[in-house]
Amino acid sequence: MELNVLNIKGEDTGRKVTLNDAIFGIEPNDHAIYLDVKQYMANKRQGTHKSKERSEVSGSTRKLIRQKGGGGARRGDINSPVLVGGGRVFGPRPRSYSFKLNKKVKALARKSALSYKAKNNAIVIVEDFTMEAPKTKEFITIAKNLKVANKKLLVVLPEKNNFVYLSARNLQKTNVVTVSDINTYCVLDAANLVLTESTVAAIDKMFNA
Repeated sequence: MELNVLNIKGEDTGRKVTLNDAIFGIEPNDHAIYLDVKQYMANKRQGTHKSKERSEVSGSTRKLIRQKGGGGARRGDINSPVLVGGGRVFGPRPRSYSFKLNKKVKALARKSALSYKAKNNAIVIVEDFTMEAPKTKEFITIAKNLKVANKKLLVVLPEKNNFVYLSARNLQKTNVVTVSDINTYCVLDAANLVLTESTVAAIDKMFNA
């Protein structure tokens, strides 16, 4: 698949970039996408939830009623779960929600997400650019020139660029990442991908390494 390379003014440079069909042209695997997104969301959970159980509730340990002969359930002290204000049975405890996912499955999921964007013509290729200072207004102008303004946007750079990152940080619908940080969730969450020429080469190198 070939795409035209634009400059930051939105003009066609006359150059073309060929997207690797082994990355951007595969048949998407929805189950791999599901597993990768599930792991991404699970890893973001803090898992710090906690409720007090019977042994942790503050209260007297005196036995309230006799064990048998009262006609009711055995309930012991005032901390019993059957009483209002008692401890909770099988309440949540701090835990980690993360789980293991094979590298090949994660790679397949990212390729599937990129292929979906390629099929939907949601990828814009721009020539390598930099910014002399963090200027949000200048970044917005570039997005308008590329006709991707007011949409959820994912800008993928070959390496970290603080000026570009800081320029886009205050924009609610824009996210700037490097090739090494690209993941299935952020690709699918964006309406458009903006890749530089060097980014395309870096993606090829990452998946073929």
